Amino acid sequence: MKITKIFTFDSSHMLDGHDGKCQNLHGHTYRLEVTVADSLIQGGAKDGMVMDFTDLKAIVKQEITEPFDHAFIYDGSNERESQIAALLEGWNMKTLRLDRRTTAENMTVEMFGRLKKAGLKVCSVKLWETPTSCAEYGEV
Repeated sequence: MKITKIFTFDSSHMLDGHDGKCQNLHGHTYRLEVTVADSLIQGGAKDGMVMDFTDLKAIVKQEITEPFDHAFIYDGSNERESQIAALLEGWNMKTLRLDRRTTAENMTVEMFGRLKKAGLKVCSVKLWETPTSCAEYGEV
């Protein structure tokens, strides 16, 4: 059985070296779909559930939405992006360092890993950068 919960958050990023306009610093209102798969709980207060949506929300909030929301998300291995992050941090602005380029594709892998590490039985993460563009990552 699978359940899905949808979240939104706002972040900025850039793709230094990209051959299009995304090389510039810009932002998105991201839509995140987290799908969890497990058998149904038998008995107790959560009988018939994969997990309580409130519990799912709490984990995603802690692992994804709180660190990512209203942050400049940057590739820590990129010198220019790291310089921008250092400038922002000097002004006490929120940043989030990733160990990979901040494409939608890479961010789904990052988010999936964070949720898995937190003990969530996540089977897929879908991240919408715009209303018509998304990336999805999952394990079978």
